[in-house]
Order: sequence, then C-alpha cells, then structure tokens
Amino acid sequence: MHVSFTDDELAFQQEVRAFLEEEYPDDIRRKQDSGLPIGRDDIVRWQKILYEKGWAAVNWPVEHGGTGWTTIQKYIFENEMGKVNAPLFVPFGMKMVGPIIYTFGNDDQKKRFLPDILASDTWWCQGYSEPGSGSDLASLKTKADRTGDHYIVNGTKTWTTLAHYADWIFCLVRTSSDVARRQDGISFLLIDMKSRGVSVKPIPTIDGGRDINEVHFENVEVPVENLIGKEGKGWTYGKVLLQHERTNMATVPQSKYRLRKLKREAASPISGAASLMEDPNFARKVAVAEIELKALEYTELRTLAAIAVGKAPGPESSILKIKGTVVQQMLDELFLEAAGYYALPYLSDRYDVDFPEIEKITYDAQTKSSLKYFNNRKATIYGGSNEIQKNIIAKHVLGL
Repeated sequence: MHVSFTDDELAFQQEVRAFLEEEYPDDIRRKQDSGLPIGRDDIVRWQKILYEKGWAAVNWPVEHGGTGWTTIQKYIFENEMGKVNAPLFVPFGMKMVGPIIYTFGNDDQKKRFLPDILASDTWWCQGYSEPGSGSDLASLKTKADRTGDHYIVNGTKTWTTLAHYADWIFCLVRTSSDVARRQDGISFLLIDMKSRGVSVKPIPTIDGGRDINEVHFENVEVPVENLIGKEGKGWTYGKVLLQHERTNMATVPQSKYRLRKLKREAASPISGAASLMEDPNFARKVAVAEIELKALEYTELRTLAAIAVGKAPGPESSILKIKGTVVQQMLDELFLEAAGYYALPYLSDRYDVDFPEIEKITYDAQTKSSLKYFNNRKATIYGGSNEIQKNIIAKHVLGL
C-alpha cells in the first residue's frame, strides 16, 4: 500500500498544523510533553476547542454533527494530533456510546444525548466489567428489574475508568435470567451518575493515579426511556461498541510520537560514553518496534478504507487491539531499559544521598518510565484480553 496526498489533502494537512500551532493551549502542551497528568478541566477545554472548530466527531455521520472527512483526512488529522502529543478524546462518549445511540437509539434519545456528547457537556464512563465478570462478560450479574416505567438496578461494575468524573454511565445489565443463552438476557442501559443509590469507590493504581473505580448500584431507579434499542439485545449493541473501542486502541500516532522521543533520547551520549542507539542490541529492539508499528499503521489504514465504503468495524478490529497494545508495551519496555537504574521507583526517597544534583533531573524524568510500564500492563487486558481477541480472530476472521 502506498499513501500519497493530493494537493487538497496537503492543503488540509497545513490547515490542521496551523490550527494546532495557534489553538493548542500552551499549558496543556507543557503538561503533555512533561508526562504530567491533565485533569478533567484541561481535557474538556481542549475537546471544546476542537468542537468549536467543528473537528470533534471525526467518525460521526454528518447528520449528527460529524466532520464528513474522507479516510485520508481522518488519517492526516490523527497523525498531526499525534505529532504534537495532543490529548486524545476521552472515548466513552464520542467514540463509544455516541455511535451506539445514533445507530440503535430512538429519535428522542438522539436529540437528548448526542448534542451534549458532541459539545463535551457530559462526561461518560463504561459499565461492563464486574468483580466476577471480565473476559467472560456474559456472566455479568448486575440486575435491572422492571417495575412500571422504571428499572431497579442492583450490582457492581469495576475497572470503571474515570467514573469519578462521569455524569453518565452506559451499562450492560441483566434484565432476564430465563433465557437459553446468557447473552440473550442482557440489555444496554444509560444511567445518570447522580441517581440515588449510585456510589463510586476509587481503585488506586501502582503509579499513584486515580483512573479506575468501582461503581455500586443499590436500588437505583432508571427510567425505561433510558433503554437503548430492545430489551435483551444489549449483547449485540455491546459487541458493536467493543469493535469501535478496539479499533481506537491501535493509537498509532501516539506510538509514533513515543518512538520518535525514544530514538531522540537514546541517541544522546551518556556521561561522555556512547549512546544507547550505538548499542547493536538496543538498536535492534528499536528497529523491531518500528517495523511492528509500521505494519500496524497499514493494517489500520486498511480498516479505515473499509469504513470509508460503509463497512462498520468488525472482528478485524481485534487485530488492531492486539497489535496496538503489544506495540505500546514494547515501547514501555524500551523506555524502561533506556532509563536504567533511574527507573527504580524506590530510589525516590534516597536521591538526596545517592544522586548528584544533575542526576536528580534525569531521575525525575526517567522514573516515569517505570510507572508507565507497570500501569500499562493493563493495556493487553482491557477492552477484552488479547487472549480472547485471538479466539475472536480464529473464529470470525479465519473461520476456524
């Protein structure tokens, strides 16, 4: 496959670059480039800047506020965003529940929810996994019993990313146990996080962050009008959503940014000695990662081309999920190796004694490598573990 741009596409590329140069906030840029966490306010502010430009819903249909861009324009936009390390859109609203609502929701639901998702006026989170239901999601036990014009929801969802920020949560819930297949008793429900009986408990991560949570539902009343599609069809809708999620997990532009940063840092001499990139073994590992990333990029381009002709993301998205997360972890390991002993977290309490002043700066930057490494081990698990993705590929792509 050969990618070349027309004059119009090159002009669009220059438009995107100029926009990012002028409108990407400097304070957010500095946080991103330094590896510092950015909060809800920063993320929403950046998403609203893109919304006001008309560049928020890249993959939505035009009738719902999408850009109407071609596949190549989307590719250019994502790559230019990656080059400046701009924050990714929080996917739960724009890239996950939004497409489910405009595909399977009724007109009232589209009018009610889509404008606020598009404008980043509501923050969504995902309620799929449970303490006893992860890869075997069909075993979920959170119940939604219908009483009149409400469902009464009881149960727990876990590993719920950014639930402490969320205004709404979309959930897979069990509305019936009297079914031949467990999947047939599952429905797709939208729940206001401010509802009585909803509580959020943080799950601290190894890097000290608070990204994930448990969400508990105790006799939570949810209007029947918040049911998406038909009762008992949630498994079907959930699979479509996961295909969108797994497609988004490739994060090729972000991995390209990290690879460039790694090569730049590894090319610097170390205390007067040769650089890491002059070590044939390390250079070989970097080359392997670069080859894998390039292969992933072209696989993603083929997927985008299929979407461009009206084909929704299918089980092939599992390939992007597997390779995307594997490449991310390959880069984590290379950054960790490049950091050397600076990456050891336990040295943080001792560097007044052990480190010369100039090494403190190096330590502060490089110790993030180990924290990112440990936190990103989850990448091959969330969105459906890579082992499960291999089963999907074997069955639905290869026909085995």
